[in-house]
Amino acid sequence: MNYAVNNIYGKTSKEKIAVSVPGSKSITTRALLLAAIADGESILYGAQFSDDCQTFLNCLNALGIRTEVNGTTVKIQGCGGKLGMEKAEINVGSAGTAARFLPAFLAFQNGKFTLNCSEQMKRRPVAPLIKALKQLGAKFTFLGEENCYPFIIEGAQTPANTVEVDISKSSQFLSALLISCVCAGKPIAIKAQGSHGTDYVNMTLDMMWSFGVSVEEKQGLYAVSGSYSAKRYDIEPDVSAACYFYAMNKILGTDVCVNGIMPHSMQGDIKFINLLRSFNGGEIDMHAFSDQAITLAAIAPYLEHPTKIVNVEHIRGQECDRIDAICRNLAAMGVKYEEYPDGVKIYPSQPKPATIKTFGDHRIAMGFALTGLRSDGIIIENAEVCSKTFKNYFEILDGICGKLIK
Repeated sequence: MNYAVNNIYGKTSKEKIAVSVPGSKSITTRALLLAAIADGESILYGAQFSDDCQTFLNCLNALGIRTEVNGTTVKIQGCGGKLGMEKAEINVGSAGTAARFLPAFLAFQNGKFTLNCSEQMKRRPVAPLIKALKQLGAKFTFLGEENCYPFIIEGAQTPANTVEVDISKSSQFLSALLISCVCAGKPIAIKAQGSHGTDYVNMTLDMMWSFGVSVEEKQGLYAVSGSYSAKRYDIEPDVSAACYFYAMNKILGTDVCVNGIMPHSMQGDIKFINLLRSFNGGEIDMHAFSDQAITLAAIAPYLEHPTKIVNVEHIRGQECDRIDAICRNLAAMGVKYEEYPDGVKIYPSQPKPATIKTFGDHRIAMGFALTGLRSDGIIIENAEVCSKTFKNYFEILDGICGKLIK
């Protein structure tokens, strides 16, 4: 489906509007796995059920983890660290978190497990994680290209005591190992190499602590021991989803707030909301909150000064080459830009009518819809891709616009 964005610039009231967004995808997926590994029944409240989270839950079910879903509440009967089956087939689809977290979990299980995926996921980086899992003793049979999805993984019979992982392309590789290494039943030391934002790793550590496991970290070396206990756990609203509405305020002068968003959220994208308070152009390192690089690029034409987004080269390997996608869509709208290996510089201008190509990427669809709120003729192609993380995004956007128009 194509979505024609309604230009409401100069037509809005100052009415304060509060909206709700789904639970955090990052917290939901971590909580699902922590509860699945824990001993006993956990109850998760406020879970997100976008395509990615539903895929994660489906994979756990296929691995024999018993779950019960009632709206946004999930009951999970944990396996105590060891699955009751030694053979299964799962499909992680295009869900990046499932594609990183579940192989790490299965590397500590007895048996052979087949992991399939979408065509998109075959192109996404996973080699650093596979290398680390091989160090632990897991064995892989690749069903396509070497060190890529899809594959068969055979868990390590006697996992190694130490492992190194390169997190230059994604901190999820480290989070995956941290969460699941408790399944070894003995202390494991993890050495992180390379650089990446640690906000999501800190989120992982906080949640592990909530489920009963403490991690000692010193100079990039993480020492993990203990086991998870079942618990009741509340999931925060998704800050990444909330960012679109705060970016909307920036370019329209509106007053939309998102229920439940706390200024000290453990989600890294809270940095973007804080940035919007004073940022009106300039150079910004978005490595630590790179999911919002598209959002900033989409509103950058309306800022007072040129905006240069730097240190986000890794987003070229996400759902699509996000830097290239940003540049292609800016060009389609006649916006002046300069592309760099690790980012883009965008100059203030008035975008022209254009059809935004989403390249199968939910954040392209949601981010560039903001551009159309202040420009005529912006159409989002294949807008339904937003269901990956935020199924009713465009319904909520329409509702807000309807309330804001004078």
